[in-house]
Amino acid sequence: MEISAAAVKELRQRTGAGVMDCKKALLECAGNIDKAIDFLRKKGLAKAAKKADRATAEGLIGSYIHAGGKIGVLVEVNCESDFVARTEEFQNLVKEISMHIAAMNPLYIKREDVPAEVIEKEKEILRAEAAASGKPEKVIEKIVEGRMKKFFAENCLLEQGYIRDPEITVKDLISSAIAKLGENITVRRFTRYQLSEVL
Repeated sequence: MEISAAAVKELRQRTGAGVMDCKKALLECAGNIDKAIDFLRKKGLAKAAKKADRATAEGLIGSYIHAGGKIGVLVEVNCESDFVARTEEFQNLVKEISMHIAAMNPLYIKREDVPAEVIEKEKEILRAEAAASGKPEKVIEKIVEGRMKKFFAENCLLEQGYIRDPEITVKDLISSAIAKLGENITVRRFTRYQLSEVL
């Protein structure tokens, strides 16, 4: 099958992937651009998983001020090299993450950061709610498990739906940047300030 240069160019613009990767994806997907985007995303996520153990000692501290100075965020995002930290793609990623934190107010980076006592307290509340609604014991644990997934998706940055595209998580956003930039990327820490917030 012949793949047109225009199709390759469009796929490149939409994904940021290399020319050969775009051509291969279009060949694999019989020229269907939407399917090729999915193909590249899956390939990118697989690449990202392979890089997950690599050390990240470089990066940037990004900031974002919103709502006329009423909400502010500082976030540290790490990568493997100073070269990648200086790229426009990485800087944009840091900006997007800080904007997301301002809008969605996550409490933790990942579910492993949630203290055990917070998880236990949440499960206790959910169990009591399910029991009060008269659900049988066997069903209660499944309900609690499902609601805990929702709890993590609401409170953990990496599991939240990305503000610009709720179909993907912040973790997916970072994974696609890892695939594009070829380095491991991690969010190390963040702080979100809100004017007159009670601490």
